[in-house]
Amino acid sequence: MTFHIARHTFATTVTLTNGVPIETVSSMLGHTSIRTTQIYAKVIQQKVSQDMKALRLKMQQPNTELKINKAM
Repeated sequence: MTFHIARHTFATTVTLTNGVPIETVSSMLGHTSIRTTQIYAKVIQQKVSQDMKALRLKMQQPNTELKINKAM
């Protein structure tokens, strides 16, 4: 296993799929730009599914307000 493959595996399998925010992963890898991490660490379909399930559960709870980013 090469150093590059080990970093990639760490970024995707160990951190991102376990809910570590990409900003934290970026800092852990020493990237100065989040864009580098976004290219480096692929988004895993399992993580997307987990995030959507969490959002669906949150939306089903009574009296729960969703945070909306108004900068968009």
